[in-house]
Amino acid sequence: MATTTLTANRPARKRRSVRPRTLNASASLGLGVGLLWFSLLVLIPLSAVVVEASGGGWGTYKSALTNSQTLNALQLTIGVAALTTVINMVMGTLIAWVLVRDRFWGKRVLDLVIDIPFAMPTIVAGLVLLALYGSQGPLGVEFENTRKAVFLAIAFVTLPFIVRTVQPVLEEMETDVEDAAASLGASRLTVLRRIVLPTLVPAIFAGAALSFARGISEYGSLVLLSGNLPNRTEVTSYRMASLLEGGNRPAAAALATIMLLVALLAIVVLDVTQRRLARRG
Repeated sequence: MATTTLTANRPARKRRSVRPRTLNASASLGLGVGLLWFSLLVLIPLSAVVVEASGGGWGTYKSALTNSQTLNALQLTIGVAALTTVINMVMGTLIAWVLVRDRFWGKRVLDLVIDIPFAMPTIVAGLVLLALYGSQGPLGVEFENTRKAVFLAIAFVTLPFIVRTVQPVLEEMETDVEDAAASLGASRLTVLRRIVLPTLVPAIFAGAALSFARGISEYGSLVLLSGNLPNRTEVTSYRMASLLEGGNRPAAAALATIMLLVALLAIVVLDVTQRRLARRG
């Protein structure tokens, strides 16, 4: 009887409306201004590149894909960017884990140093890498004008993307669930695989998408280090610059459009993969 009385006196919960909220005047104005700014900075320039490439018809794309120098530049750029992205997914997550979960001397300094590739001009990054890994550097490894130089430059400028996307997620994660699983006998590997990684997967793959997109567009750090040798160390960004300098704007626009499609495809593949992994987790 008492239970019935308490239930009757308890105020009923209000159900949230499932109908989508309509935009008011201020929200509509903000959306319009945002879309206009986005169009001016992104949509219109991208459309202009596609239109420029389409002016020569499909023959422009065909000649770009069949040209041996352009094809080698594409293969090198995409291959190295994909390799560095995979390595950064592991090493970037590990660095983020150390910065969040561990305490050691110099931790704040390391946290600041991670952002140096963001702040440093890319040409300066190439000069720094050349001073260290060049023939006159202290290591004497002579990486300049080789494909190893391309890998080093792209890895240098893309590492922070993984670290900075994973680190905030780790900082927000509560360790109570991990401690509870460990107290119930779960091993560290099980806790990592069943609890930690499913939470980090979206952030890791988001950083991977940014890392890959940044890698395939790298230019400045490669000017001094790789030498941009045709069919050996030339990347697509430098190949496009060469085409523009030679007055072949349609070919350069076609190559830019191809790289745009590659970036979009990579983002879609990474997004689909992380969603499937999140469901399994």
